[in-house]
Amino acid sequence: MDDQKEDPSNKKPTNFHFYSDKFPLCSDSDEDSSDGVDFRTNFSFNDASSNYQKTPRIFDRFYNSSSSDDEGDVSSSSNYQRRLDYMLQFLDRKLSTSYSSDQPLPEFVGAGGDTGIFKLPARAPVHPNRPPTLEIRPHPLRETQVGRFLRNILCVNDNDNGPQLWAGTECGLRVWDLNIDDMYGGQAEDEELEEEGTVRYWESAQVESATMCLVGDGGSRALWTGHKDGRIRYWKMMDFFSGTGNNGSYRNGFQEVLAWQAHHGPVLSIVVSSYGDIWSGSEGGAIKIWPWEVVEKSLSLIIGERNMAALLIERSYIDLRSQVTLNGAYSNVFTSDVKYMLSDHSGAKVWSAGFQSFALWDSCTRELLKVFNIDGQIENMSPDALLEDEMKMKSLSGSKEKAQNSFNFFQRSRNAILGAADAVRRAAVKGSFGEDNRRTEALVSTVDGMVWTGCANGLLVQWDGNGNRLHEFQYHSFAVQCFCTIGERIWVGYISGTVQVLDLNGDLLGEWVAHSSPVIDLAVGGGYVFTLANHGGIRGWNITSPGPLDNIFRIELAGKEFLYTKLENLKILAGTWNVAQGRATPDSLISWLGSAATDIGIIVVGLQEVEMGAGFLAMSAAKETMGLEGSSAGQWWLDMIGKILDEGSTFSRVGSRQLAGLLISVWVRNNIRGHVGDVDVAAVPCGLGRAIGNKGAVGLRMRVYGRVMCFVNCHFAAHLEAVNRRNADFDHVYRTMVFSRPSNLLNTASAGVSSAVQILRVTNAMGINPVEGMPELSEADMVVFLGDFNYRLGGISYDEARDFVSQRCFDWLKERDQLREEMEAGNVFQGMREGYIGFPPSYKFEKHQSGLAGYDSGEKKRIPAWCDRILYRDNRSALASTCSLDCPVVSSIVQYEACMDVTDSDHKPVRCILSVEVARVDELVRRQVFGEIIRSNEKIRRFLEELSKVPEAIVSTNNIILQNQDPSILRITNKSKKNRALFEICCEGLATIKEDGQASNHCPRGGFGFPQWLQVNPAAGIIEPDHIAEISIRHEEYQTLEEFVDGVSRSCWSEDARDKEVILLVKMRGSCTTEIKRHRVRLRYSITGKITHMNSTSDNSNPFQSNLLQRSDFQKISGSCDIVDHIRNLHSP
Repeated sequence: MDDQKEDPSNKKPTNFHFYSDKFPLCSDSDEDSSDGVDFRTNFSFNDASSNYQKTPRIFDRFYNSSSSDDEGDVSSSSNYQRRLDYMLQFLDRKLSTSYSSDQPLPEFVGAGGDTGIFKLPARAPVHPNRPPTLEIRPHPLRETQVGRFLRNILCVNDNDNGPQLWAGTECGLRVWDLNIDDMYGGQAEDEELEEEGTVRYWESAQVESATMCLVGDGGSRALWTGHKDGRIRYWKMMDFFSGTGNNGSYRNGFQEVLAWQAHHGPVLSIVVSSYGDIWSGSEGGAIKIWPWEVVEKSLSLIIGERNMAALLIERSYIDLRSQVTLNGAYSNVFTSDVKYMLSDHSGAKVWSAGFQSFALWDSCTRELLKVFNIDGQIENMSPDALLEDEMKMKSLSGSKEKAQNSFNFFQRSRNAILGAADAVRRAAVKGSFGEDNRRTEALVSTVDGMVWTGCANGLLVQWDGNGNRLHEFQYHSFAVQCFCTIGERIWVGYISGTVQVLDLNGDLLGEWVAHSSPVIDLAVGGGYVFTLANHGGIRGWNITSPGPLDNIFRIELAGKEFLYTKLENLKILAGTWNVAQGRATPDSLISWLGSAATDIGIIVVGLQEVEMGAGFLAMSAAKETMGLEGSSAGQWWLDMIGKILDEGSTFSRVGSRQLAGLLISVWVRNNIRGHVGDVDVAAVPCGLGRAIGNKGAVGLRMRVYGRVMCFVNCHFAAHLEAVNRRNADFDHVYRTMVFSRPSNLLNTASAGVSSAVQILRVTNAMGINPVEGMPELSEADMVVFLGDFNYRLGGISYDEARDFVSQRCFDWLKERDQLREEMEAGNVFQGMREGYIGFPPSYKFEKHQSGLAGYDSGEKKRIPAWCDRILYRDNRSALASTCSLDCPVVSSIVQYEACMDVTDSDHKPVRCILSVEVARVDELVRRQVFGEIIRSNEKIRRFLEELSKVPEAIVSTNNIILQNQDPSILRITNKSKKNRALFEICCEGLATIKEDGQASNHCPRGGFGFPQWLQVNPAAGIIEPDHIAEISIRHEEYQTLEEFVDGVSRSCWSEDARDKEVILLVKMRGSCTTEIKRHRVRLRYSITGKITHMNSTSDNSNPFQSNLLQRSDFQKISGSCDIVDHIRNLHSP
């Protein structure tokens, strides 16, 4: 359907505009590499005047004046202005012969830069090796997230407002509205509150404790969160149409509705059971249940009674661990932390899990069904406990009355001793590679009734709903972090950043690197699978990926690269100086750095021989083994340079690293500080045994405008003849430099999610995922090497060198330069560039002697040499490359010189100024382009329309009456000949039947759970083509309710003996779509034995209004709106 033909005032959930937020296309963040495949449209610019005449055509191609009103709403005028600016930048780059206002120096390029570990990282507008993705929250800089890291995500569907994406943080919650206006629209009005490039979000008032877990509750239109301080909080879903939450809070600062102290330790896991109860797990095996009846009563209290409500619910819990151990059962699952919980809706069970064992519970009776370990073996629970379980099963088959069997003192003591012995055994093997590597890290239930668990060694295990281990699969060697399911697909997130998609049989459908750091959570909603990375970035992936849409999106996005490419320009000053254990005067520092810092954005300083001596080197090596670094001399240099650069007012120091006498530090001008971060450091000793830091390198890596830049300060082996040792030092540094950050700066966002994440952070702090076997430096967009490389002039005498220097015949001297010779041969600094050398050799001088006469005239008469050098590598594969998303960092050297007037050392300080152009993605504009592609591409539209179709199905009845213990059978027929149908049944509302036979005010339980007296089995499943599913529906005749106070049952009474009515909602969907068709079944439970007919003239305003129950008849399933109208129009026969 054409955009122009749509009527904006007549939108329905089935309109095509709603498909756009279900099937995103995406581009990749700037951090990631590709295979270099170029999908961009090639533009030819042969004549300047003709190009400028063609500009309106390019503009008109993407800005059709006949665009619909909807497009105008989605795109703000400011965003269109951005796009126009980017197109003009694109034209300027194509028409211009030079991209820099400064005349760059000629450059020498080393050989060997196109092969092996020195091959340039491939970049492209759209990653060719994974599906296009929608950047909900681009990778944020780590420094901006301290105390605010995201820990988990969840999608909650709201029939009134559409799906919402919620994220738990270290200080509260965030929520995103997943409608097309926000997903593909403009920036919020209060832009200063938003993170750059992030979809508009709402943020809660600050909470004093981190969010450990969260679960959605569709029945209450709410969210339950568990926190590190042991509290559970209840939040109402946001009402985005009015711009406020249901509690009236606007934009930011919305607050919880209810909170109470649930556990003494952190709430590690939380679920809503099939019967609406809240289950939560904590440390030491603690499991508590909060019955829905108590929750509902607490929520019914008015705002002024919230304290009373919190106290009421806080004391009304059921302590499962106490009840089970009191009855004699023992297992280590009741002593280990309850890290994970899962509500299996299909089988009405709850799974609780630690790292090594599982417990299976009945959601309705809350009885312990089974305890088993990760191998599927049932754990020993003592003969008496097993006998007791058998007696319980026999008694439960006759009636549901509970008998609290008491065990004597010796029985309880024996259980305590067994528990202590098991704890000792587990402590003894803790850290053992075998058991620790097999621990459970995630679990999920699928629509076919199976449960999948993921292990720290990458193993995937399939279980049936009764806890029987069926199959295991292994497609990846890294730890599993999270699961989610959509239809017949299982998505798996790994600590390596990889995402895999499996079918229900365990067959691998596809995999790709989704993020450059661990994927710590997954969520499904609105046609997307959302991945949360450990660094805080969130991406949305088409639920059909990998699939045929991916390549269409990829080509379309790549062809419109110039619409969303933004260019940034900055200058980097890199300075190196071997200070020979001395200290510089302020004038020397001003001459070296201060005088050149006027228009510089980033200043990188590398020092060598800050402090030396055998004792110092030995102490430094010892400190390194303990994770310590630095010295008083190093701090003096940092302080002095900071004063010269006006640190604080003009520049900010973002990071430094010292290894023995080597020191590197970076300062950033304050006006670009917000675009620089993710600072990591590294050190590689090259001295004696590759362990002493008298020779070696220190490095600093950071993200600048989304691009990774590395700076490495080196000091290589000395002496004229040690060329091979110097080459070996460089190779060792390049291959082994691994960046990390101090432990006190670790992102603790996923603490409690996986201990394996911490292990990965130590070795790969920024989260760069290099190709296997490739060094981390290979994956950077720009690498700058600076330092005392110690390469000398060969084949020349001291006197000859002095003569050539005095005559400034540097070109002839450069022919004797060992470094140039080795670079030409491809033996060192492969593929790196150096500016034209127009300054005298920087080594060796007599201290405090100025001018060229200061060269070493002592006994050794060392030959002058360019020991102190600065080289770099950017994304260019050719000198003529222009800056684009294929080549995102392009640099040129505009100044390269030695400060010959500085005499504080036997080396002269050298500086190099690089003019750098950076191409980055304007994520806001690119999301806007996504929406336009979806609306304008006919292939995509047809595919989405076909995909949204739900297999035709028939439900056997609209009405069910339960009067005795015999079950009723509800049949669902899949009429499709080729497609499977997925069904799920929930309770949309419960009401009491009045004397006149009518029922009104149907109230849902938590999570649309069933009442305790109703059993629906199975409540979810798959129907093969042209097959029938039979669902058993029965009730329990004798129902009692118990009141619990502080975990102990205080009283019980018979449930309300009046007849009841339930509205069962049958939801049908296809195997890979979020489109749902609904059918409502009215079920009456007759306790009195009579069914009173409803007056047909009653008010029809209530969509759940009761009518006279008809005979069972077949009804074709249809949309929710049709069902509501049908129920309203039911009449008596």
